Amino acid sequence: MSQDYYELLGVSRTASADDLKKAFRKLAMQHHPDRNQDDKEAEKRFKSINHAYDVLKDPEKRAAYDRYGPAAFEGGMGPGGPGGPFGGAQGFDFGSVFGDIFEEMFGAGGQRGRGGRTDMRGQDLRFNLEITLEQAYGGTEATVRVPTSVACETCKGSGAEPGSKPQQCPTCHGRGRLRVQQGFFTVERTCHSCHGAGQVIDKPCRACAGQGRTRRDKTLKVNIPAGVEDGTRIRLSGEGEAGARGGPAGDLYVFLSVRRHQLFEREGADVHCRVPISMVQATLGGNIEVPTLDGKMARINIPAGAQGGHQFRLRGKGMPIVRSAQRGDMYIEINVETPTNLTPKQKELLKEFERAGKTSPESEGFFSKVKEMFGG
Repeated sequence: MSQDYYELLGVSRTASADDLKKAFRKLAMQHHPDRNQDDKEAEKRFKSINHAYDVLKDPEKRAAYDRYGPAAFEGGMGPGGPGGPFGGAQGFDFGSVFGDIFEEMFGAGGQRGRGGRTDMRGQDLRFNLEITLEQAYGGTEATVRVPTSVACETCKGSGAEPGSKPQQCPTCHGRGRLRVQQGFFTVERTCHSCHGAGQVIDKPCRACAGQGRTRRDKTLKVNIPAGVEDGTRIRLSGEGEAGARGGPAGDLYVFLSVRRHQLFEREGADVHCRVPISMVQATLGGNIEVPTLDGKMARINIPAGAQGGHQFRLRGKGMPIVRSAQRGDMYIEINVETPTNLTPKQKELLKEFERAGKTSPESEGFFSKVKEMFGG
């Protein structure tokens, strides 16, 4: 006696079409011969599962089975014999089985949109934008002009001449892909007739030659937050090339480069600036004013006897940190300049200054050590 089809699939007689499909997929993958090569009965169980599902998924066959039982599909008894309207279990097709579970096993349809067609997504675009350090400091809104593809205004992106519309592809029946059986497996390929669109156009739009998009420059506003660094990438979703025949648009990626500044050098969130001062300023000390990135001047007190390379730290005067209330610091490094182009009088004054007494303790100490090394 043949096993009850409902029991074979592990469902009740009131199971819905979705319940049948879920149960079949689970059992088909579990008992496939390729996964059970050491089990000689695997192919037999696999065929039985497929036959049971093939009957129960069809409303007419299911009604016949519920009325006549397995006899409706075995041995020519009842209306479902081999010559009857429902056919028998002969002529088993592994490809048809995996046609139902292919998408679940291999993730087919990753680009398939609603209704079975394949969305022909537009390309992502890259735009390089150079900004100043001041713009990176305060943030800004930049206007960019990008050459791209946009949806055709004549056909509204459909690719079909106004008054007509795309038709379902007769080759793939709107799926955008074709299934080809190779042994026990089914391989999906892009439909050669519609190139994956799932639709064909009898009357292409003359404005875009059926592509659904045309070339045009697009002007966009880009908000650049304060504190951005060189190499920052900003993504504008949906602002890339328009998709073919109504497919979704790609994205636009704006890559930022910060122009080198003539006074300041950035290091992360900190800013460095070298400020030249005269020998007299370094010797006697005093106050100097230095510029900052916010457009203001900061006052620094130079102590008497300051040496070249000495750094002064201005807290919170550096770059903002993106999406944070914190700021980096600013470092002022003094560079003591040696006088040049002296007049005879200035030279004589410097010589007199040197004769007046020792004024360079560090250099004098260095040369004293040199004398000690070489025995005086």
